[in-house]
Amino acid sequence: MEEKNKPIKNKGGRPKKDVVKEQRITLKCSSYEKLVVKAKAKKEKLSVSEYLLQLGLTRKIVSKVKTLPNEVLAFIAELNHIGVNLNQLARKHNSVIEVLTPLDRAKLLELYKELKELVTLIRNYLQ
Repeated sequence: MEEKNKPIKNKGGRPKKDVVKEQRITLKCSSYEKLVVKAKAKKEKLSVSEYLLQLGLTRKIVSKVKTLPNEVLAFIAELNHIGVNLNQLARKHNSVIEVLTPLDRAKLLELYKELKELVTLIRNYLQ
């Protein structure tokens, strides 16, 4: 009987959340950009922070600037120089003296084309 008479302690207030969001991310934007973001968040019936959070977590951002590392650019440049040198050698031998056999000239030209394709493949793969 004593248990019925005891008042139930209710602390009241908001219940505790499972995950507390206590981290902040600040960003800078122009006043026009701020108005646009606010309008888009309002259209989705979200707060600005919730809108930006969902946008950041669920959408993919396509990077507009694609740059290659300096080492890769140097490697591609070196391959281009080798290809140009082979082409110059082949032209020089073809124009002055018939030092190379037709088979050797064809092999040099083929090697030049392969190097050029290799440079293109590397560039396409890394971009």
